[in-house]
Amino acid sequence: MKTLIALLAAAALAGCTTFTPDGGIGKVSEFTQSRIQQNATWLKTEQDQSAARKVTRELIAKPLGPDDAVKVALLNNRGLQAAYADLGIAEADVVQAGRLRNPGFSFARMRRADEVEYERMFMFDVLGLITMPIRTELEQRRFALTQGRVAGEVLQVAADTRRAWYSAVAAQEAAVYAGQVREAAEASAELARRMAAVGNFSKLDHAREQVFYAEAAAQLARARQTALAEREKLTRLMGLWGDDAQFKLPARLPALPKTTREARDLEAQAIKMRLDVQGAMQEAESLAASMGLTRATGFINVLEVGYAHNSETGHPRQTGYEIELRLPIFDWGGAKVARAQHTYMQAVNRAADTAVRARSEVREAYAAYRTAYDLARHYRDEIVPLRKHISEEVLLRYNGMLMSVFELLADARQQIAAVSAYIDAQRDFWIAQTNLDMALTGKSPGAMMLSGGAPRAAEAPADAH
Repeated sequence: MKTLIALLAAAALAGCTTFTPDGGIGKVSEFTQSRIQQNATWLKTEQDQSAARKVTRELIAKPLGPDDAVKVALLNNRGLQAAYADLGIAEADVVQAGRLRNPGFSFARMRRADEVEYERMFMFDVLGLITMPIRTELEQRRFALTQGRVAGEVLQVAADTRRAWYSAVAAQEAAVYAGQVREAAEASAELARRMAAVGNFSKLDHAREQVFYAEAAAQLARARQTALAEREKLTRLMGLWGDDAQFKLPARLPALPKTTREARDLEAQAIKMRLDVQGAMQEAESLAASMGLTRATGFINVLEVGYAHNSETGHPRQTGYEIELRLPIFDWGGAKVARAQHTYMQAVNRAADTAVRARSEVREAYAAYRTAYDLARHYRDEIVPLRKHISEEVLLRYNGMLMSVFELLADARQQIAAVSAYIDAQRDFWIAQTNLDMALTGKSPGAMMLSGGAPRAAEAPADAH
């Protein structure tokens, strides 16, 4: 009886594992704050949701910048809120691992003629008590892995939102320039029609101006649809709907930075900061720790201790204890140990592979970042100024009656096309920078490609003149 009491006391002390006040979201916020200077917010109550709505409406009341868009997404993205529930599930497993199975009690009353026999027994899970510290530690490791994985999802949503913001603003700006191209084409087509009507314009030149106008109208419709689609993508990531979806975006993308970041120690930073690398290493460590538990319980499947108290009419009371142990006759646990060893080596190699891929992805992301910056700067410092200078010279010649109005309009269209190409280059740079940030701190950003797509609506057809 004393032994049972001692075991029950130990179990009571071991069962003190409780839930944390924040459910583990605090550690996730530490991860995200150190990488993107943003907090993860878990909306558990109506008060939390009300506060999030208030902050959201304050942010969307003005033209939405990229950082503000990320804040809105981290508050309202329902996919993230669903991911936060994984924290609660993992923490519940930690608490459960720190608690023993409830003890068992059996009672029997048997009668033989005038004799009555009573049998009472308490059963207690001794193996569960012995392995409780190890099981709790393993679940705590899994909880830490879950926190890292959820933090990675937060970073992914933040990066996706930032990329969507750049694409939406660029598409909106491109649609404006596409409208200007259509207006210039319309004016040129109308002038050509009037000149052709009085016999001062050939049918071939008239047809060229008309088809350019028709193509410009089609490209404007395509540009407006692209702008709508990019805006809706951003809206979905921010989790907005109803009146909140009527947010405003700035008219232009941010200007290029004066300098770019250096390439020093980027690989080392990725190995130190990337969540997928840290998670792979933690998983290997967790499996290494679990191998100790596998070896200890590989052939001891059930070990229970019970206290028996029997009494029978006319006989002295019978007391004692009972131990139930399954004998390792058929299964000595070798297969379990071998499986654990192979699983551990698999995790080790996966961690090494993740580190190798992280280094490569950082190098690739940095190369894309520098290329995008150089291209955008080339458009800003060379192509756009040259186009502007050409337009000024064309205007002077037009004023001196040395060039026709059609040449003036064609040059205006080409200048707009150059500006639209610069917008694309700006967008590609900011997206490349977002990919680089993700490659350094989060997880694999995917293919490091400059975002391409359909030709801009402002691009002049090959036969434009």
